[in-house]
Amino acid sequence: MLGVWSSLVITYISVSAVLCRFPHLLHKKEKLKINCRHISHRGGAGENLENTMTAFRHAIAQGTDMLEIDVQLTKDGQVVVSHDDSLTRTSSVDSSISQTDYNDLPDINSTLDVTFSYGRQCESTSSDKRIPLLKDLLDEFPTMPLNIDVKKNNDELIEKTVDLLHQYKRQDTVCVGNFGHKVTDKLHKKDPRLPFMFSVKRVIQIMVAFYTGLLPFLPLEESFLEIPFPRSIAKNPGVMVNWRFLVLIADWLLMCPTLFRHLQRRGIQVYVWTVNEEEDMAFCYEQLKVDAVMTDYPTVLRQYLNKQEAICLDEKKQ
Repeated sequence: MLGVWSSLVITYISVSAVLCRFPHLLHKKEKLKINCRHISHRGGAGENLENTMTAFRHAIAQGTDMLEIDVQLTKDGQVVVSHDDSLTRTSSVDSSISQTDYNDLPDINSTLDVTFSYGRQCESTSSDKRIPLLKDLLDEFPTMPLNIDVKKNNDELIEKTVDLLHQYKRQDTVCVGNFGHKVTDKLHKKDPRLPFMFSVKRVIQIMVAFYTGLLPFLPLEESFLEIPFPRSIAKNPGVMVNWRFLVLIADWLLMCPTLFRHLQRRGIQVYVWTVNEEEDMAFCYEQLKVDAVMTDYPTVLRQYLNKQEAICLDEKKQ
């Protein structure tokens, strides 16, 4: 009996390993129209005020491949680009976007903390301090891929966001989703053709499936794996020792090139956020082999990518 079980386990492990390396034997590779290396987080929150039109224009001037944005809904039903519903952090106003009409929204402060670069701030002398409409981006940047985080489980926000993407025929050049599976599920039900990201719940599920060997057998509907870069979080001096240990465990489990290769062979793109130091960018591209990095500093990322491209050209000439 023990021999039978041993044979079954060996067969299972062997088949799982083969399908992990050659998933096309079981799954059709997804073909996306998006091909990204450089993603500007909130438009580049370290170089311009986050989620402003000035930030987006600057990121595009640096050759970004995608703009990462967040959307909220105003009291009068306008879809706006803002990470927070609360206006306290960005405008020092004790109110919220959801309780304010669009025309009454306050300007963004001239100085904001850079959320993922601890101790750093972005100071701007630009007159552009307006929270923009999602429509503004779609009008001005008709072909620029957008990574859209729908921040709230709000049916009107979800419906209006998807309707705008349909209106501008942007179904093939966006990635939509949310950390919460309820929002992501609603987006998928609203339009199953929209490319969407794994929710946190689904990330946990695929991690368990990967480490138990089940992942190669499972169909996947998502198009993008977007995960945090734990080493950036660990650099925060405010993170307690116990939490730092958990962050390092998450780094060990999440930052897995074998997992990434498997997903990429299935046509699923792997993005890591938010990476602001050049040494971390190098690790993500050269060691982890991710498809793209999200950064608050689009100029720094562009300089790194240009440097790598120059090295590759020199090697080809030799």
